[in-house]
Amino acid sequence: MKLYQRSLRLKARRRGFHIITSEVAQALPEIITIKAGMCQVFIQHTSASLTINENADPTVRQDFEMFFNKTVKENDPDYLHDYEGSDDMPAHLKASILSCSVMIPVSNGRLALGTWQGIYLCEHRDQGGERNLVISLWGD
Repeated sequence: MKLYQRSLRLKARRRGFHIITSEVAQALPEIITIKAGMCQVFIQHTSASLTINENADPTVRQDFEMFFNKTVKENDPDYLHDYEGSDDMPAHLKASILSCSVMIPVSNGRLALGTWQGIYLCEHRDQGGERNLVISLWGD
């Protein structure tokens, strides 16, 4: 079994849901050597998250942002953790509702995503900055 691991620093993005599938795939050129395996993508932050969803229609990503903003409101006076602004605690909650990692099967040297699936970086902060990922790939 082969095992590869890489760090990937993503450029700062505006608040919202961004497809990063090609950046993840390009970070591990060794993926072409894996006939059957797994790829885990992990984000090293508590105010951004990862998920897999629709990669074709950008309105899906807009609707994700709208849903999470309605579900986890900012400026709630009950939040105690607001040291970094009104989006601080809501960003942590959104990241916990989603996930800090995704697992994707690898088949014949490629991520085995469905036709309409993409990996999203979910940026929950207005000024989140660069984001760091750890990508692990293993298989035969």
